Amino acid sequence: MVKWAGWIIVLAGVGHTLGSLVETAPEHVGTWFSGSLWSETGYAGLSDAAVGFWYSVFSFGPPLLLIGVLVLWLDRRGVTPPSFIAWAIATWTVVTFVASGPSPLPILLVAAGLLLVGAHRARRQELEAAAGQGRV
Repeated sequence: MVKWAGWIIVLAGVGHTLGSLVETAPEHVGTWFSGSLWSETGYAGLSDAAVGFWYSVFSFGPPLLLIGVLVLWLDRRGVTPPSFIAWAIATWTVVTFVASGPSPLPILLVAAGLLLVGAHRARRQELEAAAGQGRV
């Protein structure tokens, strides 16, 4: 379950990052590396290039990819990610979905659910092991 959650999170991070780069980079990559973004202040006056940068390179996609890879790394080592990761992803997903409207984003709720089930199972196994050793 945790492995599936990790792959869903990785896919969402890669999908958002690559999709937004395909959509914005061809037109704005020159501006991004010219240094002109440094002089932009105030969200109301952002240029199309700055908005494209925030939508792609500086979006939630790269951190989501990092979280997914971390979940997979933990799973490979037999460590169940803490449930706060699942709750944070679920909360983030619901808030952004309500604010931005229909998108593929709710797939992250599936990943959060899988992480919560994995955390619950790991906790139950810990309690059973402790009970078997008389530590409860």
